[in-house]
Amino acid sequence: MPESITRVDSTGFYAGQNRWVAIAVKVIVVSLVLWASLASNASAILMEIQSGTIGYFRGWYVYASAIFMIISLVLAVIPRTGRIRFGKDDSAPEFSRFAWFSMMFGAGIGVGMLTYSTAEPLAHFANNPDVIMGTTSALERENLAAAYKWTLLHYGLTPWGCYAIVGMSLAYFAYRRDMPLTIRSPFTAVLNPETARRVGAVVDAAAILATIIGIGVTIGYGVNQLTFGMHQITAWDWLVNNGKPSLTALSLAVILLTLAAMLSALSGIGRGIRWLSNLNMALSWLLLLIFVIFGATVFAGEMFISGLTEYVRWLPAMSFTIWSGGDTETSQALSDWQAAWNIFYWAWWIAFTPFVGLFLARVSQGRTIREYVVGAIIAPSAMCFAWFCIVGGTALDLELSGIANGAIIDADLSAQLFATVENLFAADWVLPVATLCVLLLITYLVTSADSAVLVINTIVSGGATDGIRPRHIVLWSVLLGLVIITLLFAGGMDALRSVMIIGALPFSAVMLFMLCALVYAMLADIKSSS
Repeated sequence: MPESITRVDSTGFYAGQNRWVAIAVKVIVVSLVLWASLASNASAILMEIQSGTIGYFRGWYVYASAIFMIISLVLAVIPRTGRIRFGKDDSAPEFSRFAWFSMMFGAGIGVGMLTYSTAEPLAHFANNPDVIMGTTSALERENLAAAYKWTLLHYGLTPWGCYAIVGMSLAYFAYRRDMPLTIRSPFTAVLNPETARRVGAVVDAAAILATIIGIGVTIGYGVNQLTFGMHQITAWDWLVNNGKPSLTALSLAVILLTLAAMLSALSGIGRGIRWLSNLNMALSWLLLLIFVIFGATVFAGEMFISGLTEYVRWLPAMSFTIWSGGDTETSQALSDWQAAWNIFYWAWWIAFTPFVGLFLARVSQGRTIREYVVGAIIAPSAMCFAWFCIVGGTALDLELSGIANGAIIDADLSAQLFATVENLFAADWVLPVATLCVLLLITYLVTSADSAVLVINTIVSGGATDGIRPRHIVLWSVLLGLVIITLLFAGGMDALRSVMIIGALPFSAVMLFMLCALVYAMLADIKSSS
């Protein structure tokens, strides 16, 4: 067992955990919950702070996300670093490739892929920077490739590169330097012990807060879509009011999902989480196969080729261009679009990186960096490309052919997948396919939430699994559900988005340090072995 780099209690309620980090985070979370519950203008204040954050740090979010992606790929391509194994040179992976990829993919992006599989291509088909600048026309076939290049930007190499660089840094120090698998390990490796402990406490707290916020937004969008799905299956009117999910339905969904995630986390990573991950990967392939058979397969293939070509061609420009407003209407429209899409996504992925990165590291022992990058960046990006082209392409084809007649594109963002199902299949097939979508959504949500709860406990325990007690799993699960429900009541998804964009900022600086520490350690180890 690696030597502890975190001061943890030996007895009492927080035995095996750093009580000060745990208490500090809980105080912040409870304060946020109370403020959001009692302040009548909480949503307006959050939106104002969000606007200021985007105004000052827009460039930082854009450049940082691009750098994380580029460095991850470069380290895999360089022969000397690409061959480095997370562990001893003869160590073997703990999980099979299928189980390994299933767990990583399910924790990393599954819910977003379901929510936005139709919504994002349709949204960019109606409006994107190319439309704003006048190079393509909205809702016309000439705009399809542009719509997909922006969709793939948000679900391709960049988000997975953010996840991968954190997981790579953690795995390197844990399995090559025999340090605890926790966020503060890279800091401990390059700072003096006392400074590392102080900085490490702040880093751990920032990581936990980012995890709670990131998973909160994911579950928030997930329960919106889940409610629409349940409404399509059951036709219960109380689930949806005036075209929007009712707060009662959303709250009940959050409570049930939190309970399921808590039970899964209590069973451990080798049982509940792995079983659910394999299940949601199998269900994903089943749903994808159904769309391949019954959907617009030829159209999807065309979109895959043209969209991927445009994405690769324009990736550098899309990754580094900053629109920060101006005197013209076009300049302001580009700035608003980037804030609503690119900045939101980069903040979302950064907020997700503490728990996804740590989770990737936890399941990747024995893998080489090159194998890790293929499994953590290239393969999931390809999976997302295929998913968006097949499912989203079917929705676009239904609209372009006139079959949907606006029923999909005019639906709520979270309802568009189920609107696609309703317009694609005969009446007898709508119920079973919609049920499959609901089941898949539930497994993705539970997998993401239970992984987050275990990661939070791992961080508080300084990377030692013996510090994770059932009572702490229960407590963090309850706090997670409480934050989501409170912010949904305070301002809906806008409040959750605002908190995430604000809360992700501190951890982006932590990620940059982790990247620098990783490169420094690799160079030092390569030099010493030469």
